[in-house]
Amino acid sequence: MCLKSMIYHKERAQMIAANLDTTRVAIIGPGRLGTSFAYKLGRDNKRIAIYYHNADVCKAINRDHINPIHLTEDLALRTGGMDRVPRLGPKVYATNDLEHIVENNDFILLCVTMNRLPELLNYLKPMIDRKAGDTCLISPIKGLIADEITSELITPSQLIHNHLYNLEHKCQVACVGGPFFDVDIALGKPVCLTVAGKRRTANIIRDHLLMFNRKELNAYYNFDMIGVEACGALKNIVANIKGLADSLDLGDSIPGTIFARSGVEIRSLSRLLGGGFQAFQSQAGVGDMYVTVSSLASKNYRYGKYFYELYTGNPIETNLKVLGRIDGTPEGPNTVRNVYKYLEKKNMYSPLFSCAYTIFNKGGNKNAIKDMIIHACQFDKRKNEYIGPFSRLMYRLVPDYWYRRDKEFFE
Repeated sequence: MCLKSMIYHKERAQMIAANLDTTRVAIIGPGRLGTSFAYKLGRDNKRIAIYYHNADVCKAINRDHINPIHLTEDLALRTGGMDRVPRLGPKVYATNDLEHIVENNDFILLCVTMNRLPELLNYLKPMIDRKAGDTCLISPIKGLIADEITSELITPSQLIHNHLYNLEHKCQVACVGGPFFDVDIALGKPVCLTVAGKRRTANIIRDHLLMFNRKELNAYYNFDMIGVEACGALKNIVANIKGLADSLDLGDSIPGTIFARSGVEIRSLSRLLGGGFQAFQSQAGVGDMYVTVSSLASKNYRYGKYFYELYTGNPIETNLKVLGRIDGTPEGPNTVRNVYKYLEKKNMYSPLFSCAYTIFNKGGNKNAIKDMIIHACQFDKRKNEYIGPFSRLMYRLVPDYWYRRDKEFFE
């Protein structure tokens, strides 16, 4: 890209940010996370439009001011009964008119699963193109998917850019990272987020959308959007493993190894995807992973525990049973399938993620699961726990080539 073009795009991005109306926000997908943001932004007296395709669900939300499908039961457990569940703010309403959502809101939170995002973007693209004003898409999505053309593994923001590449003159993209749980956001418990993207846009989101009450919610800026998204997606796989490992008689020491060694794999993959090492050291990295792998509030942690508890020898059958016990969709199981294909393509050494794929996708003896986790942790081919100065330089210069191979040249 020439200097003149770069200056134009930078100036245009600043113009988009300056023209955005922060008083009106839309949320696409009233699942657990979307509903929790509706509670938070509603308490801040913003006008919140929730999109859901089912008109009956929209009517129920508008009538009762609670979500009839997601989150409400957990809120009842936390607050002491259904009659104590907080109601959505008076300026929160639901609609099944997607055109209305796009046309009347400059900030749109995409609270959908990664596998539903491509279809949603196909609907949004012509609407954003027709829209007179500008739009900012905010993604709290935690997942990775293979690009349809290149088969490379990409993050939500990369997928959005790929779909809306010819609308960059009127559309900005930012992402939101953890650590946070939807119940805590909904109830106004203290939560701290990470916002990543172009600095001007990210600061508007931080200062004018999220941080009205810093006792409830604070936010930091991180320039590394790809790294933040990669960490947010990959830690869900670690939570699947950790939940399963906690159901085994492995002692109290091995969880530390699972946490630390999975960090090595996350940093390497994040760098390969286009992010940096620093994201893992941030709260969107280790902070988010810590709460996700250690709390029953985590859908992905519960997925691992339930998977071992309900394991029949058939992973597809077991997966369906587990999902039937969880409100919402854990992103880890789908992410690990996409990651494993990428590992095979790149011939990349990743013992814990490969172990997770085998356990959750290949049938076998339940008793063998324990040995598989031990082998992934205790028989790592790497001997050093640090990255030397030469490797750090090579990672920076040629990340697509400088990583540990699964099968060496002479194997």
